[in-house]
Formats: sequence, structure tokens, C-alpha cells
Amino acid sequence: MRWVIRFAALIAAANLCSAAPSPSLLSAPTTTTTTTASATTPAEFTYDRTSFYLHGEPYVIIGGQMDPQRIPAAYWRDRLAKARAMGLNTIFSYVYWNLLEPSPGEWRNDRDKKGSSESVGGISNDVAAFFRIAQEEGLNVILRPGPYICGEREWGGFPAWLAQVPDMRVRSSNEKFMQAAEQYLVRLAADLQDMQVTRGGPLLMVQVENEYGSYGEDHAYTAGLRDILQANFEVPLYTNDGGVDWTLAGGEVSGVLAEIDGDPWSGFAAREKYITREDELGPLMDGEYYTLAPDFWGAENVHNTTVGRPSQIAQFVTDLDYVLGANNSISLYMFHGGTNFGFSNGAIWKNFTASFTTSYDYGSPLDESGRTNELYFTLRDTILKYVSPDTVPEPPANLPRLEIPEFELTPLVGLFDTLGNATVNETPVTMEQLGQEYGLVLYEHTVNTTLSGTLQPGDRARDRVIVYVNGVKKGVIDSTYSRPAQVSVSLQPGDKLQLLVENLGRVDYWSRESGTFVALEDPYKGIKGDVTVGSAVLSGWSIYSLPLEAPPRPSSKNQARNNLGTIATGSPPVFYRATFDAGRGDETSPALLDTFLSVPSGVKGNVWVNGFNLGRYWIIGPQQSLYLPGTVLKPVGNEVVILELEPDAETLTVFGAVEREWGNHPDPDYPPAHVPQSRRFDTIKKAKSGSAAVASPETK
Repeated sequence: MRWVIRFAALIAAANLCSAAPSPSLLSAPTTTTTTTASATTPAEFTYDRTSFYLHGEPYVIIGGQMDPQRIPAAYWRDRLAKARAMGLNTIFSYVYWNLLEPSPGEWRNDRDKKGSSESVGGISNDVAAFFRIAQEEGLNVILRPGPYICGEREWGGFPAWLAQVPDMRVRSSNEKFMQAAEQYLVRLAADLQDMQVTRGGPLLMVQVENEYGSYGEDHAYTAGLRDILQANFEVPLYTNDGGVDWTLAGGEVSGVLAEIDGDPWSGFAAREKYITREDELGPLMDGEYYTLAPDFWGAENVHNTTVGRPSQIAQFVTDLDYVLGANNSISLYMFHGGTNFGFSNGAIWKNFTASFTTSYDYGSPLDESGRTNELYFTLRDTILKYVSPDTVPEPPANLPRLEIPEFELTPLVGLFDTLGNATVNETPVTMEQLGQEYGLVLYEHTVNTTLSGTLQPGDRARDRVIVYVNGVKKGVIDSTYSRPAQVSVSLQPGDKLQLLVENLGRVDYWSRESGTFVALEDPYKGIKGDVTVGSAVLSGWSIYSLPLEAPPRPSSKNQARNNLGTIATGSPPVFYRATFDAGRGDETSPALLDTFLSVPSGVKGNVWVNGFNLGRYWIIGPQQSLYLPGTVLKPVGNEVVILELEPDAETLTVFGAVEREWGNHPDPDYPPAHVPQSRRFDTIKKAKSGSAAVASPETK
């Protein structure tokens, strides 16, 4: 039944979650049972007030979060085997709506691609295949389909085309949103039907929304999602919210098991105190126990890591003992974070744009490249106290890494020489109004009168605006800062004003405690509103969409460096290109070897290898190198293309290191002045000798 048919009934029932339970609900059995399609066989996964049961036996969930769409498919088995070897028995996974349905009605589950490196660098949306491999490795799975997932992903996993729908309001019982969400969830359920434990698969439970209580109190919305999921899945449902009174009250859903995330000590106590409906109670589970935290771009934002922090690791052990010692359940968020490849990172609005890095290392037991670390083995030792050691395999060896000697890239073409047809409008239009989702937008205005003053790009910078006059950079207005730098310009008739606006990632999280506007409802990028210089409003714009879905290809035109001229400080963005050989690597590896690609002479930009967008680099850090999975590489003739947004030289240098580099440097576009280039990467071990790539030895 479609959401529109149920809408009125759900509105009428909106207060059920906060009402006192009815006698019939109180007298209902506390063991949750579901049935298969035949409606005769008891469910294989159930729970009562204190325990989960799998095939009738008590089951403590020892879980970890790992999202398949952040990890090359060729590495799924390696990562899952390491999860089982740490003692985990269950994998929790978000699913990203924006990758599965990139345009309305277009469904990309990649069933025909099998994680092929020829298609998208080995990244696959075949969630069912990931679940099958998990089962083969001795793991069960719990599905977290959203439609909102947060996860430090672009707009919390929402497809950007939702922002183009008039009167759309996400995370609400808004009719247009519910129609789109239902279509997504029904399609996803069809892909995963046979993965359910009721049909012999590994799927135990499905989460309703995600931490909704911190966002709102629209119980008609969450009840609507419950009904959609119950109509399409046979396994139990649950909610996951912060362990305090107001988030639990906002997130609870009648008839759905209520669980918490964060600190288990206070969270478990809060769940027992504030959730009073019998049909929402069951065993205790910490659905997101944070193994650390993600990183934000920023000159003063250091990398989150447990290295050198024994007290932090000791606290993890204490908390894990507390949960498992009482036979309660837990999921480590993250067990393995993976990578925000391309433009897929999200952001938080704090009256400035706090944008997440390309790396989603998270300080996890498996690092971004899937390697075990000290935290992994410490947590493994803790878990083994609560399971039979002979049931847990030894951890697989880590894959060796590749060292790529430094090489130079030369100019391919200027970004402004790749422009397509312009959208001409009296006033600027947003990225979404252009039908664009990610990347950059260029706004051009030809001046017809003398002007001078401070430039204001619409209501605010959305997100990073590079200002050019007649092709020369005049400054950067960057919403990364609570007080962005001001750029003043003096313009004469005939001058060309160009504003290059970068989407740094749509906001993926907003809380009712944020004290700001509802940032999730304002996903618009580019320029929104009038551009002014002083008090003058500029009218008449040519607007160019630059989604950067693929780098430009070499041609006789751009190989001649058409219109580039001399590249120096203040030049417009330039694409640089080179090729390199990787060698064949270890024959036992599922793909060629991984490396960490560094651009030591770059300021800010994106890197493509063999057409695959690795993501952003930015001198400010804390990330100073990009994870390059071996699934992207070929033995010879690998093409690397870099879009450097702030070029200052005729060449760029690049190298691949066996160890990841973290660090921070001042922002050259914001005081204080940045350090000399020669000092930026003096701690990185560069590959200086030989012409062939060298693999590092395998390490535990």
C-alpha cells in the first residue's frame, strides 16, 4: 500500500509513541516473533526482555560497523574475515540511497558489475553480495537502510536530486519525501529478501531511520517508515538513539525495539528509565559504540587516533568488559571506516562548514586501508574472554603496500577551457537548480560600470568561493571559517568577474540542540541570492556547471595547453596529467597493491587515477595523502589526473608512500601565511630511488 493512502491514518496515530501503553499491548508476549512468507514457521531471530535468540539459542551481538559502499568490493572478504577473526559475530551496515538511486527511478545495485575495477574503481552497490560474503565468513548482518543514515556522508546519504523537488522536506512525514523514501526502501528490500535469516540468510534485524530522536519528534514519519519496513522485511526492527531522555522520546516507535548508542553506562540506564512501553523493550544493545571519531578539514584539526593514547584504549576495554560481561550486545562504530571517495564526504554546520575529510579512517581497529593495528588486537583479546577461543580464527595477514617513486605531472588543460554551454540568467542560480549534484559551479559576470567594495556571494559562501578578475585570483571566501576572509574588488567596465564555487559536502547531521537553523533542510550549493560589490547588485550572469564526473581526456587541443599561458600564483585551476607503472605486486593479493598518494606541491584539489576519483586533498590537513586501492591500478600505464585549484607552477609532483601521512599546515588563503613548500612534507618518507615501484613487506 502506498504511503499516500496511509498518510491520514498515520497522522491520527502520531501521538502513539508518547501515550501510555494500552492494556492489550502490556499483556502481549514480550518475545518478538515474525513469520516467513508461508506464515507458519517461527522466525529464526527473536528476542525477549533480556536476550536475543538465534535459532532458539541465546545470541549476544558482538558487532562492528562496516559499510560496503566505502570499500572496494575486491577487499570485502579480507575486511570481513578480519572482523570474524577479531571475535565479531555481526556486521552492521549503512546503505547509501544516493549511490543506489542517483537519479529518480534509476536503480544501480551493480548486480552485473561484480565490483569490477573497469567500472567504478571496484566500488560496488551490490549489498546482497556483501551480505553473502559475510555469511560465508561466519558473520551475521544488521541492515541500517535509512533513508537517512548520517555517517559523515554527503547529505546523510540522501540523493541530491531530492533538493530539486519543490516542497520537499526530508526526515519528515512530508508526502513527497515519504513517496520517494518508500520507493527506495521497497527496491532495496527486493534486493535483500533472500538475505534474511528467515530464508537462510545472515540478515537478523533492520533499523528504522537513524538517531531520529536527536532531530525531531514527527512520530507519523517514523511510524510510516516502520510500516514500510514491516511490509517488506520479515525480521525484527529496532531504533537507535542517543542515551538521554529527549532523544529516546523523539526516536521511539510503537512496536519497535528501542536501543541506544554512545556511552553504554549512561545509555543503558537511560533506556531502562525512559522507555516504558513493553512493545519497545528488549535486550540492551549499544548500537554505536564509538571507537574514536572522524576527521574534519582544518589547519588546527589533528587526526583522531589511539596511537600514543593508552588511556583511551584502556577505556574501550573497560566499556567492552562492562557490556559483554553482562551478556549485553554492542556494535563498534567503526570497525572499519573506509574512504569517502570522490565528493561523497558530508559536513556539519556549526555556523561554519565543518567538512569531513576524504579519509574515513575513524581511528578504527582496521585502518582506512584495511590493516589491523594495536586497537584491533587489544579489543580481540578482550572479546576472546567472552567467546570460545577455538571458534575464532587467526587474523589474516595484511596485504603489502606499494611504494611509487616521485614523478612529475605536466599541464593538460585549464579548467576554464573545459566549459560547456552556459546557463544565462539575470541572477545566480544554485547548483541544484542547474540539475547538478556535486563538484563546482563557475559564475561569470561582465562588468558594465565602475565598482569597488567588498564582494558578497549571495546569502553566504556555499561553500568555498575563489574570486577572479580577468582570470587572476583575488581571494577566497571560505565557509570553513566562522568569519570567512573578506575579498574586496575594484572593477572597471569590460572586466570579467568570475566566482568559482566548490561544494565541500552537504550537511549530514543536525541536532535539535545545535542552536542553528535546520541545516539538513538547506542543502543548496553554489550561489543563493544576489551577488553584491559594496551596495551594488550585479545582474546578468553566465553560469557553467562543472560536476567533474570524469577528468578531461588528452586531445590535440588541450595537449597544446590551449590558453594556459604561464602558470603562476593566482592562475585559474589547471588539470595536470602523467602516467606511471605499478608493477604486478604480490600474486596472492586480490588486486594490485595499495599505496598512499601524496601531492606535496599542491594546495587543494582532486585526484583521479585511471578515471576513478580518489577524493580531495588540501594542504591544511589533517589528511596529507590519499588512499589509492590496488583495485584501481594496472601493472603499466596508469593515468593520474589532478585538478589543482590554486596552481603556482608548471609541474606538480606526486609519489606513493607505504605509510599514511597525517599533519597540519596553515591555510595559504587564510591567516597566518602558510609555510614554504619545501617544508610541507619533510616528515614523509619519499621514494627517491629506482624507476620501478617497490612493495613493502607484509606486516601483522
